[in-house]
Amino acid sequence: MLQGVYTALITPLENNRFHEESFHKLLEHQVKGGVSGVVPCGTTGESPTLSHDEHNYIIKSCIDFCKGKIQVIAGTGSNSTDEAIATTLYAEKHGADAALIVTPYYNKPSQQGIYEHFKKIHDNTNLPIIIYNIPGRCIINVSMDLLERLAKLPRIIGIKDATSDLTLPSIVRNTIGKDFYQLSGEDATMLAFNVSGGHGCISVTSNIVPELCAKMQSAWFAGDVKTAQEIQDQLVEINQVLFCETNPTPVKYAASLLGLCSGELRLPLVPVSDESKRKIERALQNLGLI
Repeated sequence: MLQGVYTALITPLENNRFHEESFHKLLEHQVKGGVSGVVPCGTTGESPTLSHDEHNYIIKSCIDFCKGKIQVIAGTGSNSTDEAIATTLYAEKHGADAALIVTPYYNKPSQQGIYEHFKKIHDNTNLPIIIYNIPGRCIINVSMDLLERLAKLPRIIGIKDATSDLTLPSIVRNTIGKDFYQLSGEDATMLAFNVSGGHGCISVTSNIVPELCAKMQSAWFAGDVKTAQEIQDQLVEINQVLFCETNPTPVKYAASLLGLCSGELRLPLVPVSDESKRKIERALQNLGLI
């Protein structure tokens, strides 16, 4: 069952190399915070600039650490179908709970091309698959007709929706059914997404405040709307500032302020501006974190 908050993990770097000690520190922060699971090697994990060996190693390191504690949804997508299959098979071999697979970016396939991409991955692997629909980064969009077709494949179990269209969860529930998992890909809409019929969020903010994010989700699914709304109000500022520049540059700076890891990024990403740093610092101060 997929429900609650799943952290879209940052990838700690030191001298342009993956820093496993910091990664495990971040994972411990997530486990203690009570999140439902984590997502290594997604956009927030700077997957476009990870080598194939790094990508696989980070997935394995995450699974090994989290085994028996929280779920791992491995980011295994690529704009190459064969590469996505290979990475998904690797995650499957090492014990991931599911795979998050983004729509093929840059290639700009047709709706039929997107279908064939996911179908081939589905038919050549055994992990449950969550489709990641993020038109803002990939240019292409998964239409409702296409999503309905894909949902008929037995192991395509849900979608990470980063469209910010809050009408979609209800439409998906009515079209595909309540058992098709819907996870928001936008922290600012995580509660509203659940109100519309969602099952939770794949969150950037929970890198920093996993306990608050997890408590908000738990309150909502327990029917405690008042508490969920109060926590959402607490999260408004940090949800905004963590996207004041391109993700994951703000969240990495915030993580560095908390001593979770360095704020190092891989080009072409560069550190946030001084103005953005001040906004991030103020948000963390208002939450009593620094």
